[in-house]
Amino acid sequence: MFLYLSKILPPLVYPVGLVCLLLILAILTRRTKWQLPLLIAAFVLLFLGSSRLVALGLARSLEWQYLPPKTMPKADVIVVLSGETLSMEYPRQTVEVDGAGDRLIYAATLYHQGVADHLLLTGGKIDWLSTGNPAAEDMATLLELMGVPRQAMWLETTSRNTYENAVNSHAMLGSKGIRRIVLVTSAAHMPRSVALFKKQGFDVIPAPTDFAVTQADYEQLKNGDIGAWLLSLLPSAGSLSLVTGMLKEYIGMLVYKLAGWI
Repeated sequence: MFLYLSKILPPLVYPVGLVCLLLILAILTRRTKWQLPLLIAAFVLLFLGSSRLVALGLARSLEWQYLPPKTMPKADVIVVLSGETLSMEYPRQTVEVDGAGDRLIYAATLYHQGVADHLLLTGGKIDWLSTGNPAAEDMATLLELMGVPRQAMWLETTSRNTYENAVNSHAMLGSKGIRRIVLVTSAAHMPRSVALFKKQGFDVIPAPTDFAVTQADYEQLKNGDIGAWLLSLLPSAGSLSLVTGMLKEYIGMLVYKLAGWI
């Protein structure tokens, strides 16, 4: 039930969900003093939630908490949290990546650099939410295409969220006496992930990837003229998507903290 609610309820507090709720309330309270304030609130929320200025600010507040070291130290294993892989289902002719597929590219790079001899790929699937294979199996297929031998990969195929990623990884690695890990996930996802894996007793070396905000982006926004600032306030679907993703992480951290998981 918790897993189901964790997937259903958060969209209601993301910008689009909140705007829809405010518009419904405005319709229900038509011809009253509440209708106009509700409509204004919906407009302001949608406007701010879809601006590049807000999107980059939120992204930076999460992504830059753990910046990659200049030289990645060696560890016992590279743990890769499931990214957005797409199983080979017709008409797809191979496993594909979507969104956070950068995690696999970075993990393969670290492996070829000799950071660790093994990778733990952690990620299952939620039957009522997705089709295809467990994410870890699809990740292994793509990593093989990148030159990572199958025997170097350990697969954890039952976890359905980041908490279970950490718990199940501990169950697998603890029996091997492994504590020091390089953790690969999206930069915005790293604060929640590091807290979860440290809670399980791991010595975590963060290896963030999939950055939405670069140093150049930040400098351009910080040093831009008034025209650039005004343009950054204009609404866009891309910024709305980025804001939603960042809010998902903040809500996830709050829920996990309340649950005692971090």
